[in-house]
Amino acid sequence: MPRRPNPPLSVALTNERAQALLKTLIERYIREGQPIGSRTLAKDAGMALSPATVRNVLSDLEDLGLIKAPHTSAGRIPTVRGYRLFVDSLLTIKPMRNLEVEKLRQELICDLTPEAVINTASAMLSKITGLAGVVTLPKRGSLRLEHIEFLRLSSRRILVILVVNGQEVQNRVIHTERDFSQAELQTAGNFLTAEFGGGELTQIRERLFTSMQQARDAMQSIMQNVMSITDTVLAQQQQHDYVIAGQTNLMGYAEMSDMDKLRQLFEAFHHKRDILHILDQSISAEGMQIFIGDESGYQALDECSLVTAPYKINDEVIGVLGVIGPTRMAYDRIIPIVDITAKLLSAVLKPE
Repeated sequence: MPRRPNPPLSVALTNERAQALLKTLIERYIREGQPIGSRTLAKDAGMALSPATVRNVLSDLEDLGLIKAPHTSAGRIPTVRGYRLFVDSLLTIKPMRNLEVEKLRQELICDLTPEAVINTASAMLSKITGLAGVVTLPKRGSLRLEHIEFLRLSSRRILVILVVNGQEVQNRVIHTERDFSQAELQTAGNFLTAEFGGGELTQIRERLFTSMQQARDAMQSIMQNVMSITDTVLAQQQQHDYVIAGQTNLMGYAEMSDMDKLRQLFEAFHHKRDILHILDQSISAEGMQIFIGDESGYQALDECSLVTAPYKINDEVIGVLGVIGPTRMAYDRIIPIVDITAKLLSAVLKPE
């Protein structure tokens, strides 16, 4: 179960000196990943302050829960609350140059199919940020089954040919738990087409179960076969709800090198449910979303931040893309990259 996110940051840091020191501390920590001492901070901030004065300000920031001192060092590092204040109030965004934007656009338009464009966008986000890039597949309207056919390729491997929404053809190779003969597959395909043609694909299983309860004993085996195959088709569709690239990039960050935490994170990538839940929140929200550390509500992402932006067709949000990285990611650079990539993807996917 997801944990309840922390309450929103309620403190207003109005002291300009404290704001400047917090901003400087976080920017340096993002660059170097090492706790920042008071002498280093005073020098970086370019302010005529004594180390003692800086220590007093740092103590105040620590009392506010914006920074903390790791037990291994006298220096300070940002907390999730500190990052949140930084991102919301102190961050200076670095806009992308026109040449960089054009290069991204050219990479996206090289592919012809929407699925290929989605894969390219995910890989591109990972490549230019050095983090993990994630893109959800476009949300679609209901898929209405027109015709379905199954062809046996080999033991437990079946080619599924789906005709949906009138004329769209989808081909999928599925793996089943047992071997089916071609005669069984033909019976299953004929039955599905005859009984459920025109119905929504995601509702077929429920209707199958109802029919199964009402059918004669002689029909039970046919329906069990049909249900088994249909479950496999639908399960495979659900596995492709988003595309992720560059997960291994995250292993290069010292704060994410704990094997237990890394294992939890990669399990979350593999099972997808938790990541999808967060991405679904991003789709239903307005504009860009930034989840920092435990704000996601999932323990596996405690050391991570997720920056997302929706992409659209005809002003309708159909998906979301983003970057997953450590909480000390370069937000000033990552945010415009995610924003621009979402706009470019919207333009590329827009029907002619």
